[in-house]
Amino acid sequence: MFRMPLGLLCFLALALSVACTDQPSVADQQQPEIQISEESSPASNDPDTSTVINGPVVVYSSRQEHLIKPLFDRFTAETGIEVQYQTGEDGPLIARLQAEGDRTFADILYTVDAGNLWSAAEKGLLAPIQSTVLEKNIPENLQDPMNRWFGLSVRARTIVYSTERVDPATLSTYEALADPQWQGRLCLRTSRKVYNMSLVATLIERLGEAETQNIVEGWVDNLATRVFSSDALLIEAIAAGQCDVGLVNTYYLGQLQAQNPDISAALFWANQESSGVHVNISGAGVTRYAKNPAAAIRLIEWLSTETPQSMFSELNLEYPANPQVEPVAQVAAWGDFTPDSLNVEAAGRLQSAAVMLMDRADYR
Repeated sequence: MFRMPLGLLCFLALALSVACTDQPSVADQQQPEIQISEESSPASNDPDTSTVINGPVVVYSSRQEHLIKPLFDRFTAETGIEVQYQTGEDGPLIARLQAEGDRTFADILYTVDAGNLWSAAEKGLLAPIQSTVLEKNIPENLQDPMNRWFGLSVRARTIVYSTERVDPATLSTYEALADPQWQGRLCLRTSRKVYNMSLVATLIERLGEAETQNIVEGWVDNLATRVFSSDALLIEAIAAGQCDVGLVNTYYLGQLQAQNPDISAALFWANQESSGVHVNISGAGVTRYAKNPAAAIRLIEWLSTETPQSMFSELNLEYPANPQVEPVAQVAAWGDFTPDSLNVEAAGRLQSAAVMLMDRADYR
């Protein structure tokens, strides 16, 4: 596995503030556009195989190693292209990429949540690319409008409820969880988690700040207990009777069901008569100063095709971003739903507004 030398990491930490200060604004940057021609990118869903690629592709990723290594190993087995990777938290990885500038090792930034990808793109760290393969495989609302990143897997954030104490007929929308009937019955994960920031950002985009603040204040008023540090702990609290409803990413319930198939919690698809279920992504983009952009594009294209898309669903119980690929049986068993059609870039564009709104609503 690729690892950054410790001495260089220390140097970069010291240089970070200078690098950030010297970084030109996005408006001033002339970002290179990496193109895949119509001739080299076939009309099929198969990634380009005509470009000669020398050397490994290097990935900076916030995804856990056990979720990405099987994918990279499969890619290498199929293409012969080596993948080296460095894992870490989103914020430090983006800061490191910014500090390294044109000296970066990274060809790809691969992270979770559209807000993180949007932030990296707005800092000028990702290069726009053109790829007929990605345009065909990834829906428009799951990709950056400027082609700087593409979603690769989908995570749905919806309502989870107690199967012992809640009639699902009483559930409807995210907004309705602010109603008095849920007073003392709602559990939430901390607002400091990017998943909740993105959900609130989407509400702001659809409903405006004033109405969204009323909703979030209603959620806070209805809390049964403290906020939780993880979705898994929230679901366990519902099963234990500490609260009756909550908001979670679906794969957390799947992970708990794998350990305990009889857990007394189930999913309800929110907002099916209005905006649809809130969705977010894991996704990737080619770095601005990639040393091996051809390999980077080849890998991202490959990740959008059938086999790796199925592996996303199998490895973490997520939904494939490619709508032509079915999720694994456990995920499919949760039933079909209509997702929100808003472009997920709103999660990044309105993230700061969402954080300030949640602070005003005393949602911590």
